[in-house]
Amino acid sequence: MNESVLPSVLATGQLQSRVQRRGRYVAESMRHPGKMLPSIAAQVISVFTEPGELVVDPMCGIGTTLVEATHLGRHAAGMEYEADFAGLTAANVQHARSQGATGFARVACGDARNIATVFADLRGTAGLVLTSPPYGVRTHGHVRCGSREGGGPVEKSNHRYSKDKGNLAHRPLPQLMEGFGQILGGCGELLRPGGVVAVTVRPIRVSGRLVDLPGQVIETAEAAGLVLTHRLAALLCGLRDGRLVPRASFFQMLEAWRGQEKGQPVCAAAHEDLLILRKRGDED
Repeated sequence: MNESVLPSVLATGQLQSRVQRRGRYVAESMRHPGKMLPSIAAQVISVFTEPGELVVDPMCGIGTTLVEATHLGRHAAGMEYEADFAGLTAANVQHARSQGATGFARVACGDARNIATVFADLRGTAGLVLTSPPYGVRTHGHVRCGSREGGGPVEKSNHRYSKDKGNLAHRPLPQLMEGFGQILGGCGELLRPGGVVAVTVRPIRVSGRLVDLPGQVIETAEAAGLVLTHRLAALLCGLRDGRLVPRASFFQMLEAWRGQEKGQPVCAAAHEDLLILRKRGDED
């Protein structure tokens, strides 16, 4: 592991997300509303682990962390609350193996607040926990306009994790953060000495108000016994000839336009915060 090679800004958005997944993931994977960029997962796994080490994702969605880990010769374990998405994770891992991935992965369907119990045999063995918190009902999903010019009604699809109210994504933000703290605490029990927790997260808007979700995650993680060691930027936009290539969603751009019309300095998100944390006492 050589953390010195990790820049403060990661050029992870050079390719569009769908291009990064094309052929590497099963087509049904696009149904998930909050997918991690494969390039973010790959870079973090490459820097913070060695081949043969264990990578854990407690909210693995379609299995991006697991797929990229196995392609890099790491082993992986993931939990996913929704049975549908857990099935997609298994399908994506199998697809990765068919493409020559040398790592092994396992996935469990259940509540990640119990991850230390479900994966009790893995306690003290994980080199890296890599995940992202759910964004609740604030996901954008897929958008289709009524005409090619953008007029007419806007139809949204694949913008909710599920209808199961037990899913943390449906909880108000304070309860979501409380649950996420329990998950991080359980993940801390799985870490080997010197292991790392990496969380990708971006600010969100609630009723037009910008909420510092990365800051709330840091506070939640610290309460769970973790200490922030690095706060990096993983680009969602591309870089071409020294200029940014925006990849913001329709609704992100709409929010920015509305804010600018009101004279507010609103911009579309061009990066995610990448929070690197260690267990208290391991940060030196």
